[in-house]
Amino acid sequence: MRDLRIVQLTDTHIRPAGELLYDTVDTYANLTHVLDRLRASGPVDALVLSGDLTDSGAPAGYRRLRAAVEPVAAELGAAVVYVMGNHDERTAFGVELLDHAPGSVPVEQPHDQVVEVSGLRIIVLDSTVPGRHLGVLDGGQLTWLGEQLRRPAARGTLLVLHHPPLPSGLPAAELLNLEQPDRLAEVIAGTDVRLVLCGHNHMTSAGTLAGIPVWIGPALAYRFDAMPPVGRIRAVQGFGYSRIDVLGLDFVVSAVEATPAAAVYERTEDEMVARLRAIDRVEVR
Repeated sequence: MRDLRIVQLTDTHIRPAGELLYDTVDTYANLTHVLDRLRASGPVDALVLSGDLTDSGAPAGYRRLRAAVEPVAAELGAAVVYVMGNHDERTAFGVELLDHAPGSVPVEQPHDQVVEVSGLRIIVLDSTVPGRHLGVLDGGQLTWLGEQLRRPAARGTLLVLHHPPLPSGLPAAELLNLEQPDRLAEVIAGTDVRLVLCGHNHMTSAGTLAGIPVWIGPALAYRFDAMPPVGRIRAVQGFGYSRIDVLGLDFVVSAVEATPAAAVYERTEDEMVARLRAIDRVEVR
C-alpha cells in the first residue's frame, strides 16, 4: 500500500486578468507561486481546490484558474478536485470546471461528487447557498452521503466541503460556518471518514466532528488575523496551502507557508538525515 500525497489549495479568489483583490492582492500571482513550488516538490496524487476559487463567479476567472492548475497537475500526475465555495457561481463553475453543457444542470442542484484516488475516496459536498455566505447541507445531500459511506473505501474517506462544521471564537467567523453541523456529525459518525477538509475562514484551524479531525486550510488569497486588537477584524497579507500525507491508513496534515521569506538554512535531505542520526548516536552522560 503506497503512501499518498494530497495538496489542498483553498480560497484562491481568482479575478480576471489585471484585477487585484481589494486593490491589494494579486491572487493569481499567489496561485502561480504555489504551483511553481509544487512542481519542484515531487509527485502529488490529488490537488483539492476547496472553494472560493474565483472572487465573483465570473467565467473568465474559472478559465484563468483552470489554465494555471491543470497543466501543473498533469506534470505531477495529480487528479484535480474542484469544490464550490460561497464566492463561486454554480452554473459557471459547472460549465468551466466540470465540463457541464450549458443549461444541462439546474442551478439549484449542488455539485456533489465522488473521486477515487488509489483506494482513497474523496467525497465532495457543495455546502453553498446561492447569494449567502453561510453553509447548508440539505436532507437529500446528507442521505446521499450516508449511502456513499455504507461501502467502506480501501484507504478510507476524505470528506471535503467549503464551510467548516466547527464553532469559532471570532464573531465574524461564526457567521461563516456550516449550519446545523450536528446533522453532518450523525451521518459520518462510525464511518470510514478519516478527515473533514474545509476552507472559507482564511484562518488555519483544527477541531473534531463526531470524533473525526476537521482541518481548515490556510487560504491562498490572504489571511484573517486570529488574534486581532479587541473589537477589530483584520485581514493581512500572507498565504499558504496544506499537505496531506496518507501513510498507510494514517492521515497527517501540515500547513505550508507560501509567503516569500528568507531561508534560515537549506540542506540536502541526505545531509539532514545524517545529522539527525548522528545526534541520536551521541551518548547522554
